[in-house]
Amino acid sequence: MAKKDKIRRPRAETPKGFRDYFGAEVTERKAMLDKIAEVYHLYGFEALESAAVETVESLGKFLPDVDRPNAGVFAWQEAGEDDGDWMALRYDLTAPLARVYAQHRNDLPTPYRRYAMGPVWRNEKPGPGRFRQFYQCDADTVGTASVAADAEICAMLADTLEAVGIERGDYVIRVNNRKVLTGVLHSVFGFDEGTEDAQLGAAYDTATKRDDVLRTIDKFDRVGATGVKQLLTVGRKDESGAFIDGVGLTDSQADPVIAFLTSKGSTSKETLANLLIAVGESPVGADGIEELRQISQLLGAQGYGPDRIVIDPSVVRGLGYYTGPVYEAELTFEIKDEKGRPRQFGSVAGGGRYDDLVTRFTGQAVPATGVSIGVDRLLAALTAKGRIDRTPQGPVIVTVMDRDRMADYQSICATLRQAGIRAEVYLGNPKNFGNQLKYADKRGSPAAIIQGTDEAARGVVQVKDLILGAKLAQDATVEEWKENPSQTEVKLADLVPFIQSLLA
Repeated sequence: MAKKDKIRRPRAETPKGFRDYFGAEVTERKAMLDKIAEVYHLYGFEALESAAVETVESLGKFLPDVDRPNAGVFAWQEAGEDDGDWMALRYDLTAPLARVYAQHRNDLPTPYRRYAMGPVWRNEKPGPGRFRQFYQCDADTVGTASVAADAEICAMLADTLEAVGIERGDYVIRVNNRKVLTGVLHSVFGFDEGTEDAQLGAAYDTATKRDDVLRTIDKFDRVGATGVKQLLTVGRKDESGAFIDGVGLTDSQADPVIAFLTSKGSTSKETLANLLIAVGESPVGADGIEELRQISQLLGAQGYGPDRIVIDPSVVRGLGYYTGPVYEAELTFEIKDEKGRPRQFGSVAGGGRYDDLVTRFTGQAVPATGVSIGVDRLLAALTAKGRIDRTPQGPVIVTVMDRDRMADYQSICATLRQAGIRAEVYLGNPKNFGNQLKYADKRGSPAAIIQGTDEAARGVVQVKDLILGAKLAQDATVEEWKENPSQTEVKLADLVPFIQSLLA
């Protein structure tokens, strides 16, 4: 007799680069999103919820820091049509905003101030703490070129960090300007970034060298000024001993970049003076420095001093995406890595001015500025600082002593719920009462309610304080146990206030 084919069952595992989030984690995220939304709303921003899917044409060039078009997204062509539209999961919340504003601009106020929260997807190689789906929380102002909008974003970001539990002194918001770097590039190459490549001759592969310089500047925090200069010129060995080729600049070309990166002074005034030297005679660089001066002045007038927000030329991450001021929120406290070594937590939010994004749709210049907060990183930071209580907060469990009295137990549960107390009736097999209490412990329940036939006849219940019981079981002497019973008889009429007092 032929053997039956073995049933092939799917593997019960999450796709690579994704993860599942359970009760406490979902609750923590929602609480954080609610706090962030409260600050954004306070500043006058309105909520926007756009589709998770956009057309590939609408998204345009994907991922600002990725050179290859169509890289880094989950995309597919609509089924049933050879020439159907290509669709993609959104990779951030800014590209959808550009489409929304262009589509509805006649119905929206100008400036348009919106915030958006939700998951985004990146089709990139996952790694430790790096997932293909994660939450972002954005706020943007579209339709004004005023640097007051940039200053406001920085102030709001500071307020948001403090609202979610990051204490003053544990973070700094660093501000720079894309135009200042453009001025530095002018000093390096002898042309403005807007110059056509064809006008530059064959002396330099302009776009390639410019991008190489930008990528090298981005390594300043890791390798320092000396390392950056080596990478800009002849190259250097990394920590593994491997040699990394340099960009090929001369020392005189690299010097303005180093002057730019190291121009941070003890005060904003000193930093701006150093930047003026770094940009030389570049008009666009001087314009960027003036914008930074105005931002500093506006923030100072609102009470946001250098203890929270500073001018810092080393903020260069993603500068190719931005056209003006850029900002980054960095957490300054130390945590332990997986090997127990101390390290700083790093960036949890970033943003800046991007005046060209909506132009793709309208053909008209539409200035915009905004910020994006990495919610998962913020949650990880607060957990590392011990400011999130990971103790599960389960419901009050109404145990079942008699199957035939299920209606009575449901009535007790309904009374608790009507008073706003989270509660549930045990719906498993009630035969073994010990299993009911084990279930309550596994749920992290603060209390279990017990009512047998005798208690029902007398109109009372037994309330077992599971939190106190666990504590007494660990620490209490016999005398303390007798003096502090974890189980109390309570009249049904007094159950709600008793539970409320217990939970408080």
